[in-house]
Amino acid sequence: MPNIVGGCLCGSVRYESEAEPVLSAACHCRHCQKQTSSAFSIFVVLPKGSLRIEGEALAAFEDVGESGLPVFRKFCPKCGSAIVSEAVATPELEWLNAGTLDDPSWFRPQMNIWCDSAQPWVSIDDAIAAYAGNPPQGD
Repeated sequence: MPNIVGGCLCGSVRYESEAEPVLSAACHCRHCQKQTSSAFSIFVVLPKGSLRIEGEALAAFEDVGESGLPVFRKFCPKCGSAIVSEAVATPELEWLNAGTLDDPSWFRPQMNIWCDSAQPWVSIDDAIAAYAGNPPQGD
């Protein structure tokens, strides 16, 4: 099992989880592009409640996802590092920003989501699943 331990840029927020990830993904939606100031976000998706967060209390921004339902994007209030997102559309999951892992070298996305919004210069690996929006339920 991967070592799910990490934190924010300034060290004020630390987290860990012993849960097996449900999935890993690269999200190409415009909201993730804006949040990361990059072409996509990378997520380790965990069962809700399995992530233990210590240190500074996370700040949150309530966004609206493509589903029309709220997405709570949580981040360090000191340095702004995006830590985790909670989507009302997936209430049983926590979307951990994989870039905040202490050792992200093991991370490999199992799928690309919201590929309809992918930047034209991003190469999407044909060897993994790619979905125009969210994957069908059960994938």
